[in-house]
Amino acid sequence: MIRGIRGATTVRNNDEAEMIEETKKMIEIMAEANQIDPETIASVLISVTPDLNATFPAKALRMIDGWKYVPVMCMPEIDVPGSLPQCIRIMMTVNTNISQENIEHIYLNDAIQLRPDLAEINRSDSAK
Repeated sequence: MIRGIRGATTVRNNDEAEMIEETKKMIEIMAEANQIDPETIASVLISVTPDLNATFPAKALRMIDGWKYVPVMCMPEIDVPGSLPQCIRIMMTVNTNISQENIEHIYLNDAIQLRPDLAEINRSDSAK
């Protein structure tokens, strides 16, 4: 079954090192939480808000052992007035047997406010 796994995080600065560090952290948490093997990934889409242009966050994916051939693309996020600034979002499409309701979408830093309902579910499940 093909499933989408979402993730989002924020950075404090439009800084290459920080963007790569936070993106890598988010990808690693997404992979661990959902038992993702890079061979099962169809593609990864990464969007950034217009205030982030110091680097391509996809560079972070290339730093993870075994992820060299995973297709990845970066793009700008829609510039909606009042939206969360300095945000990096991921949509990872994977082949998995995990049911839709058991997929763990990962929201870090200020991005937790994007989907507090999913962040709360993940916190409750991990406390069990």
